[in-house]
Amino acid sequence: MSYRNNKKENVTAMMVFLLFGGSLSLFNETILNVALSNMMVELNVTATTIQWLSTGYVLVVAIMVPATAFLLRTFTTRQLYVGAMSLFLIGTVFAAISAKFPILLAARMVQAVGTGLLIPIMVNTVLCINPPEKHGLSMSLCTSTILVGPSLGPIVSGIVLQFFTWRALFFLLIPLIIFCIVGGSIFLHTAMEITKPRIDVLSIILSSVGFAFIVYGMSIIQTSTSLVLTIVIFIIGITSLLLFGKRQLQLKEPMLDITAFQKPFFSIGAILVITIQMVQFSMNVILPMLLQRGLNCTSFTSALVLLPAAVICCIMTLISGKIYDKSGGKKIIPLGLAIMLFALFALSRIQPSTSLVEITLLNILVFFGISLAWSSNQSNALKQLPPNSQAHGVAILNTFIQVGAALGTPLFVGLMDAGQAKYLKQAGGASISSIPVEALYAGFQYSITAATVIITITFLLSLSFHLEGKKK
Repeated sequence: MSYRNNKKENVTAMMVFLLFGGSLSLFNETILNVALSNMMVELNVTATTIQWLSTGYVLVVAIMVPATAFLLRTFTTRQLYVGAMSLFLIGTVFAAISAKFPILLAARMVQAVGTGLLIPIMVNTVLCINPPEKHGLSMSLCTSTILVGPSLGPIVSGIVLQFFTWRALFFLLIPLIIFCIVGGSIFLHTAMEITKPRIDVLSIILSSVGFAFIVYGMSIIQTSTSLVLTIVIFIIGITSLLLFGKRQLQLKEPMLDITAFQKPFFSIGAILVITIQMVQFSMNVILPMLLQRGLNCTSFTSALVLLPAAVICCIMTLISGKIYDKSGGKKIIPLGLAIMLFALFALSRIQPSTSLVEITLLNILVFFGISLAWSSNQSNALKQLPPNSQAHGVAILNTFIQVGAALGTPLFVGLMDAGQAKYLKQAGGASISSIPVEALYAGFQYSITAATVIITITFLLSLSFHLEGKKK
């Protein structure tokens, strides 16, 4: 992936449509989170079934992302973008008019195919059309989209659902997607060299099975009644990915160049992507649960609590990109993680007496830390790779983002439930009226404590970036 210095291309217009299209697709990923309870009743399905509208979406995205490195060398940027947005539009239209759950689920899957293509297209093209000295800022713009899109989903839907049904969420997207398709057709040009690599069907099958089974296994950890079945699912997924990796090393034109992991600081950056995404994605799930069940907040109030963190994260991500371009990631990445660590530790100690303002400020601080570390870490990881391997690096990092999202929610929600059950078991003498709220806070503390431990390990790993210059 090399910089294309073509003055005939309208870089600003390309950036606008790439970033806007990417933000729409990720916004759609979480748009139903606060509507699932009402949809469960309307569509007459169980809680386990309705969750597939979110889990299935992430599952398909995780399957699609690894193939994008190959697709980016096979089709032009315009063809891929317009094709992905068209799939997104088709899925959205059918989701808006669906009357039964199977149709809605199928529509969400079609949407997810578009999303799985759009994010790598966005990141690769943005890096290609901007010079290397601006890659920190460029990546921060992409990262701002990746962070803020899913964060705004519950916020906007919480507001819309005060006045309309869940179908309005999809009707809202339709004109915006059409705008992207028209703009992409006019302004997008070929950003990467088209080499038309050979398709390896077995690689596609192995990667699809591997990521599908692992993401599915993560999604059912909390609800599965068969430990043996869960273990078998993970074994199949891991085995498929190991065979996929072995095959990539044997192919002259691999679908995904995993030799990127031979670069130690790329590997560390990839690990950081998973752990930070686990916390970032999950905070927008478990915090509303605490607010609505513990403080009796409405979905609208919960949305207002999440909004400041999303806005500040968006602004600070852009600033952190400029800082990275000037000074690199050795200081800003550990600093962001240290701020996250402090805020999570404080959140793990909140009580029912803690005010809504305090919780809001601590959540802002968590996302402030994320904004410093997130884009800088991805820029730093991709910097380790030669230009012809960066498309594969982007595909790997975006796959890990989806793995982090799929892993974080069941892990932290499951820990929240476990902490609540533990409290209820120990609180034999507590009054019935006081148990639910106290137990909920105990579960939240249990979950956030685990997040604090994970970010502590992540912070310690980030300190190794100070050795980067010596390694080179």
